[in-house]
Amino acid sequence: MRVHVVSDVHGNSRDLAAAGAGADALLCLGDLVLFLDYADHSRGIFPDLFGVANADALVELRTARRFEEARALGRRLWGELDRTGVNRESVIEGAVRKQYAELFAAFPTPTYATYGNVDIPRLWPEYAAPGTTVLDGQRVELGGRVFGFVGGGLTSPMRTPYEISDEEYAAKIEAVGEVDVLCTHIPPDVPDLCYDTVARRFERGSAALLDAIRRTRPRYSLFGHVHQPLARRARIGGTECINVGHFNATGTPYVLEW
Repeated sequence: MRVHVVSDVHGNSRDLAAAGAGADALLCLGDLVLFLDYADHSRGIFPDLFGVANADALVELRTARRFEEARALGRRLWGELDRTGVNRESVIEGAVRKQYAELFAAFPTPTYATYGNVDIPRLWPEYAAPGTTVLDGQRVELGGRVFGFVGGGLTSPMRTPYEISDEEYAAKIEAVGEVDVLCTHIPPDVPDLCYDTVARRFERGSAALLDAIRRTRPRYSLFGHVHQPLARRARIGGTECINVGHFNATGTPYVLEW
């Protein structure tokens, strides 16, 4: 059995179309939407609306952890757009829908997917074809192994679209139970796995996920979310914890074979 795993696709539909080649299934651990590319500030919904110069400024503020100033910049820009009579929710949703149409069309059959923190779950049923199974707090058996999926991120200063409380996240982890492979968007709360060396900050990892790994001891914990982690792998007991990579940048899936 051969499974390919991607996360943090962020608009890379071209490479996504080939990501399942040679695999029995593709797993996607979320973050399909590209709101702002931190490596190329000309790409994404934000620069399309407000220009590259404002994208440069926003990235600089967020990287410096000046989140209040970043939010103030966002409020000013959105306020200016509002005064033109444009409805911001409609504009964002329209842009997200355009990306989802391209990305979901690129998924091979079968694909098993869960949400990332920048995704909008309520839109997924409109785009997921019969060959794509969306899982969140649920399990599926592939090649004799049980895979559990938990999507979304935890609340953070970034205030991305699909952030949930620690309690809600823990409940989804509990619902998955004991599995062979635990697939999540965010990592367990281990400093080396959560620190982004380029953004120079800790992303939020899950303590509930870490506890579940220690208690249930899956063979693998697979995740993404941290684009440039200090460590891509760590062993917790008998569990291999693996960041499957920033697919938007690499265009290469992680391969799991047994």
